Amino acid sequence: MVRYGKEHKSETRRRIIETAGRRFKQDGIDGSGVSTLMKDAGLTNGAFYAHFASKDDLVTTAIADQLKVQAESVVALAEPGRAGLEQIVRGYLSPQHRERLGDGCPNAALLDEIGRCTESTRQAYTDGVLILVEGIAARLAPEAPASARVKALSLLGMMAGTLQLSRALTDSRLANELLDQGVDNALALLDSWQRA
Repeated sequence: MVRYGKEHKSETRRRIIETAGRRFKQDGIDGSGVSTLMKDAGLTNGAFYAHFASKDDLVTTAIADQLKVQAESVVALAEPGRAGLEQIVRGYLSPQHRERLGDGCPNAALLDEIGRCTESTRQAYTDGVLILVEGIAARLAPEAPASARVKALSLLGMMAGTLQLSRALTDSRLANELLDQGVDNALALLDSWQRA
C-alpha cells in the first residue's frame, strides 16, 4: 500500500475544493453529488471522507474558498479609487462573466441555495462577502471605508441580481441590454454616492 505525505493530502484536498467550487457554481449545490464531485477531482468516493466530514463541510469550505479567490483575483487587483470600481462593475456585468458560470461569481451562481444552507455555510458566506465588501468600500470611501460598507454591499447585491437575471433570460439581445443597463445603473449610483 502506498503511503502519501501530508503535502499530497493537502494538494488533494485543495483539488477537491477547487473542483467542487466550479461544479457547485455550474450545477448548483443540490445538483452536485459527492460521486460527481469526486469524479471531477479524479478521485474515488471513498477518498472523500479522508478530507471532509460531510458534503455540508465541503460546501462550507468551497464557498469560503470561492469568495476568497474572488476577493484576491478581482477586487484586490482592481485599480484604486473610482477607476477600480468601474473596472469591477464592467467585469462583473459582462457577457463573458455571464457565460462562464463555473468560473464566475459564487454570489450570482449560488445565492438562492446559500440562503437554505447550514448556519456554518451561511457564516462562511457572510465572512467571505464581507471581505469583498471591504475591498469595494475602500474604493468608495478610502478615508473611511467602514462608512461605505452598506453601500458596497448594496452594489454587490445589485450586480449579482442583474447577472442572475441576465443568465435566466433566453433572449440574448435582451440579456446583453440588461447587462449594459446594469453597468449604467451601477456607475450612476457610484457617481451619486461620490457627490453626496
